[in-house]
Amino acid sequence: MAKKPNKLKARLPRGFVDRSAEDIRATDEMIGKIREVYERYGFDPVETPAFEYTDCLGKFLPDTDRPNAGVFSVQDDDEQWMSLRYDLTAPLARHVSENINNIQLPYRTYRAGWVFRNEKPGPGRFRQFMQFDADTVGAPGVQTDAEMCMMMSDAMEALGIPRGQYVIRVNNRKVLDGVLEAVGLDDQEDAERRLTVLRAMDKFDKFGSEGVRLLLGKGRKDESGDFTDGAGLSETATDAIIEILEASAIDDLIDYTNDLTFKTAALSKFAINESFEAGFRELKLISDLVKAGGYMSDRISIDPSVVRGLEYYTGPVYEAELLFDVTNEKGEVVQFGSVGGGGRYDGLVKRFTGRDVPATGFSIGVSRLMTALKNLGKINQDEVVAPVLVTVMDGDAEGLTRYQKMVQDLRAAGIRAEMYQGNWKKFGNQLKYADRRNCPIAIIQGSDERDAGELQVKDLIEGKRLSEEITDNVTWRESRPAQITIKEADLVKTVLDLLDQQADDRERAGEGA
Repeated sequence: MAKKPNKLKARLPRGFVDRSAEDIRATDEMIGKIREVYERYGFDPVETPAFEYTDCLGKFLPDTDRPNAGVFSVQDDDEQWMSLRYDLTAPLARHVSENINNIQLPYRTYRAGWVFRNEKPGPGRFRQFMQFDADTVGAPGVQTDAEMCMMMSDAMEALGIPRGQYVIRVNNRKVLDGVLEAVGLDDQEDAERRLTVLRAMDKFDKFGSEGVRLLLGKGRKDESGDFTDGAGLSETATDAIIEILEASAIDDLIDYTNDLTFKTAALSKFAINESFEAGFRELKLISDLVKAGGYMSDRISIDPSVVRGLEYYTGPVYEAELLFDVTNEKGEVVQFGSVGGGGRYDGLVKRFTGRDVPATGFSIGVSRLMTALKNLGKINQDEVVAPVLVTVMDGDAEGLTRYQKMVQDLRAAGIRAEMYQGNWKKFGNQLKYADRRNCPIAIIQGSDERDAGELQVKDLIEGKRLSEEITDNVTWRESRPAQITIKEADLVKTVLDLLDQQADDRERAGEGA
C-alpha cells in the first residue's frame, strides 16, 4: 500500500506577523497624518532598498564568517554579503554618501519602511517592524535639532494625542560625556565603565534613584536573585550623577548668568569641562528656540535623564514619550513610554566620505505608536464598507456581460462593487457569501427581471436587522423595506441612496452607544 505523502505544515516564522485589512488601513491613515506634518516642514520623501551591503550597516556588522548576528544576511553571487536593513538611518547615510555631489545640502527627507532584526522574539518584540524616519543631513546647528523636536510634537498632536499625554524629552550626549569626564571616566581604558554608567542612567525611569545608585556602585540584585555588576563609582561621583537624574530641568543644575557654575552640592565638587559646557549651551539654545516657537515644557522638555544610542549619537538626543497609563503583560499599571526618538549622528556619513557631514533625525516606531493610539481610542474604528455584490443568475456570456456592466457602472460612481465569481448555479451560496463578506447590498436580476428591464435591490444590512430584532407585524410594516424592485436605469442612484441611509443608521447607532 502506497504511503500517503506528508502534508506541508503551514506555519508563520517566529517573530513575524500577518497583518489584517483593518491594521493596514489604520497604519496607512496614521502614516498619512504624520506625512502631512513632515511635508509642511519642507521635507521630501526618499526610498532605499530593503537590502544593503552588510559592511555599509556599520556597527551592526559582526566579526564572523557568516554575518548573521543581529541582521539577516545572504551572500550575493559575487560573494559579497548583503543584509536586510536593521534601521533606516544607515541606508540613508549610504544614499547621501553615494549621491553627495548631486544632493542639495541640507538634505531634508523622510521615509517609512520595514526593518529587520535577527534577534530572539518576545512579547511585543518582532523581527520585522515598520519605522517612519525624518532626517536633515548637512546642517550643523542645533536649530535643526530644535526643529526636529517641534516636528515630533506636531506629529503627536496631528494623531490626536493631547498635550499632557505626551512629551518630547531632550538631552545632549555632550552633557553626559562631560559628566563622565568630570567623574574621572575620560580615558580610553574606561570605555566599558562609561557604557556601564550610561546604561545605569538609562534605567532611572525603571529603577529610580536607589536602583541606579546600586548600578553605579557595587551592583544590583533583582527580584529573581540575578546580580548585575555595577560601575564601581565613588560615592561622590554617584551623588553627582543622581543629582543630574533627579533634576527636573537643566536649569536646576547650572547657573549660566555669568561663567557656568554648578548650583548643586554634589556637582559643585567637580569642574565644568569643555564637553559639558558645549552640551549645556546647545541645550539652552534648543530650549530658547522651541519656546520662541510656542512649545512650552508641557510639549518639549529639557531632561538630563534622557540617554539614547550609547555608541551612536554625538550631540542632542530626544525621545517622544507617552504619559498615559496602560496595563502590561504582567498585569502591572505602567506608563506607556517611548514611541520614537533620535538625535544628532554627525559621524555616520563620514564613514563613507571621509568628510564631516553633520546629520540629525528621529525615528517613530509605527507598530508601537499604533498600539498607543488604539489605547487612546484615536484609531478610526469605522470599518470600510464591504462591496456591493452583483449576483449571477445566468452564467452564459450574454448574462455575464450584463452583470459586468452593472459592476462597472457602480464602480464608475465611486461605489465598491464586485460580481460574484464563485459557482453561480448555487444562488444560496451567493447570499451566504454576501453575508460572510458583510456586503451591504445585493443586486439580483433573473430572467423575469431582465425581460421587464428591472432589478431587485436587497438591503442586506436592514434584512439582517429585521430578522434579528423585529418580532411584531406593525414594526415590520413600518421599517425600511429590505428588498425593492427598480428600473435598471435607476441602479446607481438607488444604491447611493441606500448606502447613505445605512451610513445614517450607523451614525445614529454610534451616538446611542
